[in-house]
Amino acid sequence: MKTILVTGGTGFIGSHTVVELLNEGYEVVIVDSLVNSKIVVLDKIETITGIRPTFYHFDLREEEKLKEVFQKHDIDVVIHFAGLKAVGESVLKPKLYFDNNVGSSITLLKVMKEHNVKNIIFSSSATVYGEPDRVPLFEDDPIKDTTNPYGQTKIEIEKLLLKAYEEDKNMNIVILRYFNPIGAHPSGLIGEDPNDIPNNLMPYITQVAIKKREFLTVHGDDYKTHDGTGVRDYIHVVDLAKGHLAALKPIKEKQSYKVYNLGTGKGTSVLDLVFAFEKVNKIKIPYIIGPRREGDIDENYANVDKAKIELNWQAHLTIEDCCLDAWTFQKKNPHGYE
Repeated sequence: MKTILVTGGTGFIGSHTVVELLNEGYEVVIVDSLVNSKIVVLDKIETITGIRPTFYHFDLREEEKLKEVFQKHDIDVVIHFAGLKAVGESVLKPKLYFDNNVGSSITLLKVMKEHNVKNIIFSSSATVYGEPDRVPLFEDDPIKDTTNPYGQTKIEIEKLLLKAYEEDKNMNIVILRYFNPIGAHPSGLIGEDPNDIPNNLMPYITQVAIKKREFLTVHGDDYKTHDGTGVRDYIHVVDLAKGHLAALKPIKEKQSYKVYNLGTGKGTSVLDLVFAFEKVNKIKIPYIIGPRREGDIDENYANVDKAKIELNWQAHLTIEDCCLDAWTFQKKNPHGYE
């Protein structure tokens, strides 16, 4: 198992996973539309690893171009990150999200089938659990219609993958349901670089810290949590990236169809994260309380026993590590990737 196709490999989680794969000796081929990322990430990956991955710039829905990649490279495994990912935007543009995320997955599975590629790891999300009845969340908890179209696209893709497995039991499919990735590579070379106003909390905090933005807006303080702000399971992106390497194990062992939560198993509120950032980096983060965002839920964190037992994987880095590494990335890239 040597050549891995990484869709969305220049994005936040994708780029960190590519670094881990290259460091472990895998050959990596990236396909990315660069809608949510920048080409300069390839230079950063090369600086960190000493290797420049093969890169193709196109939208996954461009079937003929994708076929050429499969013809040119002997792909063993696909790790599928590509997709639009902003919850708020998905509420405003549901059709765009379905066309892009589900459409690209349909094309990918079709081309994989034509080229007899049986192995795929899919980047799913904890949003598939919808509004949880209880926490922590287990892999066998029911999938519910989610509170936003982004989450709904993840459900649809999981259904597509299950159908693909039912049609061909020789497929090996691993679905990784991520919780909330934050932080950055400790080198400060790659990290989360939103194109516009950040949708995620950590890059918003770091942009306030570097004075790019005046203050942080905390969306709602009336949630049913210990301090009224939303609670999430924040996981360091490097731990998450290593989870993808661990997920190659069931594929190598031909274990068919597997689902794993990747999180820390601990909930952290918005204000917990703000105060942790202030403490470790010795910077004040001014904030105001704003209205709730449509589609946001009270709290969400993982039970991660299954990944620990079956994949021998668990998150090791702390919230403090996340805060330090995110700030290092922001300081090294004050205007993001340029």
